[in-house]
Amino acid sequence: MSAHPTHRLRHTPLSIALALVLLPLHAVAAEPTLEDLARRLQALEQRLGSSSNPADSTGTDATGTESRDAESTLAATSVADLDQRLRVIERRLELQAEEAAARAAKEPVVSLSPKGLAIKSPASDGIEVKFKALVQGDGRFFLDDESTPPNNNTFLLRRVEPTLEGTWGPLVGFRVQAQLAGDSATINDAYLDLRFDPRATLRVGKYKQPFGLEQLQSSSALATVERGLPTELTPARDYGVQLQGELATGTLNYAVGVFNGTADGRDGPSSNPDNEFEATARVFWEPFKNDANAWAGFGVGIATSVGDNFGAGNNVLPRYRTPAQVQFFGYRAEAAADGLHRRWSPQGYYYAGPFGLLGEYVSSEQEVALVAGADAGRVEHLENTAWQLSGSWVLTGEDASYRGVARPNHPFTTGAAGWGALELVARYGELDIDDDAFPLFANPASSASQANAWSVGFNWYLTQNLKLVATYTQTTFEDGAAAGADREDEKTLFTRAQLSF
Repeated sequence: MSAHPTHRLRHTPLSIALALVLLPLHAVAAEPTLEDLARRLQALEQRLGSSSNPADSTGTDATGTESRDAESTLAATSVADLDQRLRVIERRLELQAEEAAARAAKEPVVSLSPKGLAIKSPASDGIEVKFKALVQGDGRFFLDDESTPPNNNTFLLRRVEPTLEGTWGPLVGFRVQAQLAGDSATINDAYLDLRFDPRATLRVGKYKQPFGLEQLQSSSALATVERGLPTELTPARDYGVQLQGELATGTLNYAVGVFNGTADGRDGPSSNPDNEFEATARVFWEPFKNDANAWAGFGVGIATSVGDNFGAGNNVLPRYRTPAQVQFFGYRAEAAADGLHRRWSPQGYYYAGPFGLLGEYVSSEQEVALVAGADAGRVEHLENTAWQLSGSWVLTGEDASYRGVARPNHPFTTGAAGWGALELVARYGELDIDDDAFPLFANPASSASQANAWSVGFNWYLTQNLKLVATYTQTTFEDGAAAGADREDEKTLFTRAQLSF
């Protein structure tokens, strides 16, 4: 034992009194720590030292000598007994500490934070499971709507997405995300990552194809309530396998994979209806990512996909929607995919302090054939294109990013000065349908040949987890109505309350 407050008791008559005080306490109370014993000893020594001092005694006789001899013998016996008992107590305390440490080493580490619930293995085996969730409740209102039938003003749950993700050892990562909003539950993501190296990870399962810039952005980080027009031409979630990784100290990201294939702007079906596959590749470069300068938030990339599609129906040929999720274009029932389907997209963003800018262009080419009617057998190579620019400014000074405002500098607090983070956003985009699609492959009286949409919005990040959004969008069209007229302008105000962790 060290000589720190836990020193051994001195063999003096004071030890007898200490035994009388400490041992009964030990018998009826919880085990005292060594520091407790030391403090009690010091207090007792001070008390007894002040009331009885051997140096004050004068004179001796035979009776006094015998009495002192007896007292010394009794004191020696009591001190030896007390010392042995204290050693037993000290050993018990050591065993308790060892048992507590061993118990802690076997129990998982559970932590709850604004980022979610995490359970981590106590051993250094790399096992960790995280529970996260995203809940979005929308209010959707169509203004000056004279369409037939009219669009519905409504409140709805846009997304309810509980997520389990984590690692199972140094090699395996995983993610399972459900979608509980709507009339039926579905699985958004379900995949495994085999992490051979940061430069080479193999992903297998269902997930987003590595293509569209805004499509790949988390739903919780969107600048507006809904994604823009270019996303209507990109592939969404699909079943497949891809190789991905980071090169050049993390500044260059790549992904290349093979998938069942999916129509523009849609998730792929649970099977492969036309027995064909689609190859997709994307490279994204952030050359100044590791530098502390004004260009650290600059990134640029390009994506492409190619495959063959055959067949009719919504799983093969696309339908295009406005940012209000209203369909404005669809192919005729007599049209079917009949071969090559190819996409490509240059894309990029720039974030500097409170300012953010995101832009992308998407081209989607498809061989389309007429399978019925007087022109049955006719095939056209159609190319539809879309582009957009989206800008944002965080009024309260926080950094803008591709992942949104990560954390307000002063979270909203009732009765205090904090108001959270405030962000203004604006976006403009266009989607153009190939002119050769009309009138044989699409009906110009019900399908518009072009849509132009602009949006302005306001985002309020009350806390790291709570966000309120309001977006006004106006979309204009070419064609899409009877007698060669243009489809009615679409004006919408969408609001959202979002909880994410």
